[in-house]
Order: sequence, then structure tokens, then C-alpha cells
Amino acid sequence: MEKFEKKFQIRSYECDQDGFLRVVTLMNILQDAADLSATSLGFGFNFCLTTGVTWMGTNYHIQIKRLPKIHEHIIVKTWPSGENKFLATRDFAIYDENNAEIIKATSQWVLIDIARKRPVSLDQYLPQYMYIDEHVLGTEFAKLPDMENPSYGKTFEARYDDIDINRHVNNSIYPLWAVETLPVDFHKKYAPAEIEISYKKECLCGEAVQASATLKNMTSVHTISAADGSKECARLRIVWQNKI
Repeated sequence: MEKFEKKFQIRSYECDQDGFLRVVTLMNILQDAADLSATSLGFGFNFCLTTGVTWMGTNYHIQIKRLPKIHEHIIVKTWPSGENKFLATRDFAIYDENNAEIIKATSQWVLIDIARKRPVSLDQYLPQYMYIDEHVLGTEFAKLPDMENPSYGKTFEARYDDIDINRHVNNSIYPLWAVETLPVDFHKKYAPAEIEISYKKECLCGEAVQASATLKNMTSVHTISAADGSKECARLRIVWQNKI
């Protein structure tokens, strides 16, 4: 079994006003690589379509030395890195044109029965599931802190364009909502160095959500919840660094 590898070029519309890769695009690149890798191993989109199941991410942990800039070429490597009955982990490593590692990430996924909306055992659907026991950040996903006295907040509505093939808001949108709560002047100076995401409940098209944040010592804590307070959709922790 080999690691999946794909080259990407950072396009102008994938960058922020300073030419750095947007966080939402980084998340989409990771998802794209994961999808292509899973497809090459026989448990991607077509497998899910024919068996009535789908993969859903529960956690991400990402460390960023620097974000690539406009027109840069990067190489993304990814591989299944572990499994434990209902949970599967997948790791990523991103390299620049000089083969220097600039981003690494680990993620956790569950296989969901679409009709019942419940997790199913990997052994039941993927008895031959294989993985490479190599982890770039370990496999423990720490409990993220509770929100205390938020300093920033914004309300969003889940747009049609935010919805993915699982009929709910795509994983990449939650960190977008989270960072949008922070001031513009802050974004001009700083970029994420570390992102932890815990996905809680799905958000559907048209639902209103409240994004709240605190910021202390270059670390922000975020919650994304239904505007009516009925559910928490995601929780994030982001460590910030000077833009490089």
C-alpha cells in the first residue's frame, strides 16, 4: 500500500487579498485528496453510492508552518493511518516546490448509514480495510475548551452553495465562519499556525448559525451553534502566527 500523492497549483481565486491560500481552500484541498485516495483504494464516492453509506469527518488537527501563496505548486500526500471499529484516521503532509514540509494534518472519520443516520462498523462494510500506521500529529483529538464570555460574534445563514453531496454544510465552511468573526485588521497581520476542529451536529441549508469567538495570547476559541441555541455544530481552536 502506497501513500496517495497529488500536485496542486495555487490559483488566484483561491487566495486572500494578500495572496495567501485561504483556509477554506486548504480544507477543500485536503478533502479532494482524501476523496481521490479513498477512490483509488476502493472505498470512495462510488463505493458509498452503491452501499448506502457515506464518510463524515469528525475531527481535524492541522499544523501550518506557512500557507502557500499564489501560483505556488504544492504536493499533497495522504493515507489512511488507522482504524478502530467505528473510527478511521487519515493523515496528510503538504510540501512546497523545494520538497519542504509546510503543512501537516490528521483527521478522523466515521462511516455513516445514510438511511439510519448512524455510524456503522468498518468491519461490516470494509473487512479488507488497510492503512499505513504512520501519524504526522498523533491520533489523539483533545477535547476543545468551552466558550467563555465571547468577545466576537457573527450570524450566518447556510447557503445552498455551502451544501455538499451529503446534503449538509461542508466541513470547509465551519472554519470559514469561525475566522470571519475576527477583525479584518487582525487577518491582515496574522495567519493560522494550528487549527483544531471538532464537528458536532450537521447544519442544513437555510439554517441560521451564530459564530462566537474569544481571542487571547494569539489563540482563538470558536463555537458554531444554531442561532436558536438548539445545537452546537462545531467547535474550533486556532493558534495564530505572523504572516510569512
